[in-house]
Amino acid sequence: MLHFTREEFAERRARACDRLAAAGLDGLLCFRPESQYWLTGYDTFGYVYFQCLYLGADGRTMLLSRSADLRQAWLTSDVEDVRIWEDREGADPAAELREILRQLGCANAALGVEYEAYALTARNGKRLDAALDGFCTLTDASTLVSELRLVKSDAEIAYVRKAAELADAAWDAALPLIGPGAFEGDLLAAMQGAVFRGGGDYSGNEFVIGSGQHALLCRYQTGRRHLDPRDQLTLEWAGVYKRYHAALMRTVAVGTPPPAQAELAEAAHDAIRAVEDKLRPGNTFGEAFQAHAETLDAHGLADARLNACGYSLGTTFAPNWMDWPMLYRGNPVELRPGMVIFVHIILMDSARGIAMCPGRTSLIGERGAEPLSRLPLEFTVL
Repeated sequence: MLHFTREEFAERRARACDRLAAAGLDGLLCFRPESQYWLTGYDTFGYVYFQCLYLGADGRTMLLSRSADLRQAWLTSDVEDVRIWEDREGADPAAELREILRQLGCANAALGVEYEAYALTARNGKRLDAALDGFCTLTDASTLVSELRLVKSDAEIAYVRKAAELADAAWDAALPLIGPGAFEGDLLAAMQGAVFRGGGDYSGNEFVIGSGQHALLCRYQTGRRHLDPRDQLTLEWAGVYKRYHAALMRTVAVGTPPPAQAELAEAAHDAIRAVEDKLRPGNTFGEAFQAHAETLDAHGLADARLNACGYSLGTTFAPNWMDWPMLYRGNPVELRPGMVIFVHIILMDSARGIAMCPGRTSLIGERGAEPLSRLPLEFTVL
């Protein structure tokens, strides 16, 4: 059930080992499910419990997990050394990890740790530090694998393109249903159903839907409503294939929109094109964000815009699909071919109660950004 060839996994681990050597580290303790999936194929939501993939600088791997995920590891990964910690009162998987590391020759070693991981709770992080105190030296290496994942392989790009097709299909499924009286639940069902029918997956976070005043929100919240004869609807969703995401975002007007909303749309479309024009190899994430800020500020919309306008996309797990790094002021990360970037222009005019939120995903090529969606940039009025 591996989603990539064994050769590609071996090449990824070799590059990670090179990074470990360059950082003076003997191994890496991976707690991010994205890292585990990217390095070995291991695919599970079992990371909600203590779960660690060890990658030695010599390329050796060891997975410590629970019995519920043993067969998950056998079927989805190429890890041969799978260890199980027992669910029982007083269990201490961090201490068990120490003893396994001792068997692997890691006493007095220098190990990197993915501390910035939703899967490593603060409580388990403290247990890890306590268990390994005096046993080895720990260093924060939270972005070591994330940096390697940033530039996608040809196989990964093929999955991203498929994800983009599924995102378009979700829009196609929802669009005919949008109108006065439409139920938000029906729209979500149509969009998610289109992704599933196309062979796709759940996304790393919920699809965002909001109408009326909720159209100004860029987060999912519970509760459903029917659209009014004159309304606004903001949607943010993603096509997902083999855990790879391609996101889209749109604000739709139902009935005649206020003139100010059309003005927001013009400004937002100017901004998204300005950002995408900066998504060229050699530029930085910060420079791309600056194009967003300067364009919208010139339209007099400094108070309506956000302090970030997108982020990298790739293989991500719940609770969100946002990957490292983000488009924000001063971010020095350099753009390179093979990166996949979602640009969202989120404008929230609270004083007038109107929103405008276009967004789309691009692949960075040698000459710049290639939008992956076939959907036009336009203000949809129904």
